[in-house]
Amino acid sequence: MLEIKSFTFNPFQENTYVLSNDKAEAIIIDPGCYLPKEKETLDNYINKNGLKPFAIYNTHCHIDHILGAAYVKEKYKIPLMIHEKDLEWLKAIKVYASNYGFADFQEVEQDGFYNEETLIFEAEDELEVLFLPGHSPGHTGLVNRKGKFCVVGDVLFDGSIGRTDLPGGEHDTLIKSIQEKLCKLPEEFIVYCRHGPSTSIGKEKKSNPFCALK
Repeated sequence: MLEIKSFTFNPFQENTYVLSNDKAEAIIIDPGCYLPKEKETLDNYINKNGLKPFAIYNTHCHIDHILGAAYVKEKYKIPLMIHEKDLEWLKAIKVYASNYGFADFQEVEQDGFYNEETLIFEAEDELEVLFLPGHSPGHTGLVNRKGKFCVVGDVLFDGSIGRTDLPGGEHDTLIKSIQEKLCKLPEEFIVYCRHGPSTSIGKEKKSNPFCALK
């Protein structure tokens, strides 16, 4: 059974996730740690639990999800994996990072691409990749059916959805991703969002107006 641990980092209050199995193998999703204290917090958790990170998986490549990628990649000597359609947004961060106050932003390059055919972990720990464009062109989500949870980045929030007014955003595409992919998951599945608290598929289908749009 996969264990999931969340950390809230950087001024955007971004949720970084560490997923690990019973062999202590781990992936880090959307590392947003920017300040030294945030990096220390992440490292302490990994060291305390004897985890062996083997990859970084980014749901998408907006700045708040990338701030700690260079550090984590170098610290643990692991690859950064993204969806190919978000490569342009990864490369663009260096241009605008200082405008958001991140003068010490460390540029990072991807090491590979992943998509809906990618297998992450094995057997009951397998993470299924969902392609969920709309917030960004190459946005993805990760689903663990055994553990009944999904990590959805900035697609779906508790009572809301991700922005579509940023470059590469498309409102109709995002709604389609939510309704045709996420809303088809069982209602008991926990939804781990990139900002704010977790929720569930059932709760959002009942109370989130964007899940009811046709």
